[in-house]
Amino acid sequence: MSEIAVGERGGSAGGGSSGGGGRLKRLGDRLLERGITTPDELDVALREQQRSGKLLGAILVEFGFINEGDLAEVLAESAGLEEFDAENTLVDPEVIKLVPKDAALSLRALPYSMTDGLVLTAMADPYDVVALDRLRGYFPIGHTIEPRVCPVADLNDAIDRAYGYEMSFDGILHELETGQMNAADLSIDEGQGYTHPLVRLVDAILLDAVKMGASDIHLEPEASTLRMRYRIDGVLIQIRTFHKEHWQAMLQRLKIISGMNIADKLKPQDGRVNFKVGGHDIDFRVSSWPTVDGENVVMRVLDKDRALLPLPELGFNDEILETMNKIVKRPEGITIVTGPTGSGKTTTLYAMLSRISTIDTNIMTVEDPVEYRLPLIRQAQIREGTGVTYEDSEKYLLRQDPDVWFIGEIRDTTTAEIALRAAMTGHQVYTTLHTNDAIGALPRLLDLGLKPELMAGNIVAVIAQRLTPKLCPECKEGRPADPADCRLLGLDGEEPPVIYHPVGCAVCNDRGFKGRYALAEILVMDDDIDELISSGGTRASLKTLAREKGFKSLVEDGV
Repeated sequence: MSEIAVGERGGSAGGGSSGGGGRLKRLGDRLLERGITTPDELDVALREQQRSGKLLGAILVEFGFINEGDLAEVLAESAGLEEFDAENTLVDPEVIKLVPKDAALSLRALPYSMTDGLVLTAMADPYDVVALDRLRGYFPIGHTIEPRVCPVADLNDAIDRAYGYEMSFDGILHELETGQMNAADLSIDEGQGYTHPLVRLVDAILLDAVKMGASDIHLEPEASTLRMRYRIDGVLIQIRTFHKEHWQAMLQRLKIISGMNIADKLKPQDGRVNFKVGGHDIDFRVSSWPTVDGENVVMRVLDKDRALLPLPELGFNDEILETMNKIVKRPEGITIVTGPTGSGKTTTLYAMLSRISTIDTNIMTVEDPVEYRLPLIRQAQIREGTGVTYEDSEKYLLRQDPDVWFIGEIRDTTTAEIALRAAMTGHQVYTTLHTNDAIGALPRLLDLGLKPELMAGNIVAVIAQRLTPKLCPECKEGRPADPADCRLLGLDGEEPPVIYHPVGCAVCNDRGFKGRYALAEILVMDDDIDELISSGGTRASLKTLAREKGFKSLVEDGV
């Protein structure tokens, strides 16, 4: 491996900086600072380097003074590159087909992901310009090779696994049908377990779901088959059907990697597993549920890099964004986000919390479960009966001196009262509630036992939102709007505009839709609305007053 990037071929035991005004430290100095090697060992290696001309890092490894993992870590840190996690990174079989195995071995490089013109590649020497140049020849013009540092031994093992075993669905299933399986192999370490086709089948499912942009993976046993469906852009789509004979081994593998009890088949269980896919850390939240045909498994796909977006990138229109920015500036009170499961409530709230998260603000959350981990925010997970509960949070969080509370969900009278009391004591409170629209949140809170005179003045705003499919830009087709369309959209029927409808193509997997828009309605509270609530105003009167103040419904935002 090359260490020139960190200021070396010659490194001194006594320290000192390399060229470039001292901006880069030599490899030997970095190893000494970390305590990975000693001055004596470094001196021996430097003498051997002068004699043989080999690279210092290679000599230190050869003499047994350091291991390749430490060398790769220091090299990656010095060069500003990430390390390749050989055990927990899923390799895309479509990418490795482009580079022959002998080329990967000779170049000491394993391309493992290709998206948007970027080819992520594990390399023993990320500064081997000859290898980088040869690699570019295997990919379409304009693609960029982005190296990830990996020790030689780990890289060779990863290459052997990636090229030595079938990774496509059809190939793995054929292997299962024609070969011998030993279910005990599913629990052994990755280095050996990878040879088992069921291990690769589970990995292939996880990789395929992420590549297709699925938010959930459904594995559903029936009388004699296993149905696999993905939820993509809010819609469940059947992907394929397996023979049920493979399900028990697949289930065992899923339980092992997600930390669930493989012996318990009669109780619902929850687990979690993390993999690297395409340079992203992906969490899979696994849930099992016993049914008459066997255990049903649903996995929520949690991609922090794609889900934790700033408010302007969530797809709301400018008017909604301006209102949200005003809401987060209020010093106290409750902000409620409502909508059905999968409508993006948590994503919106996380974006709002990130908007106000600064070094001088103490934000505390209680969630069930914690889906994404946020910097500068103290997050706690509800563990009913064994640890933190919503009831505990009111007593103990006040002692943590919070400025902002995020309560995962108002689910009953207790959590509603906790949120209200927190707002009344001068805190900003953010939470979610299951209602169909923004105005419906107010009668729902009354049903939970909150007093209208206390609600008035303590609720800042109620946001209701939905996610609606976006037409695929590659295949959508336009046609003049017909009279029914014009009436629905409130347009002039005399000069109908062009409207578009879905068609389906390879880009959108023949669905006609790709991605989603965020629609929202925001009921912002003011003195007049507070007065109407405290006097027991009806839903109709609330809606009339809100419209007078500029309230627009979800349907109007959609139009």
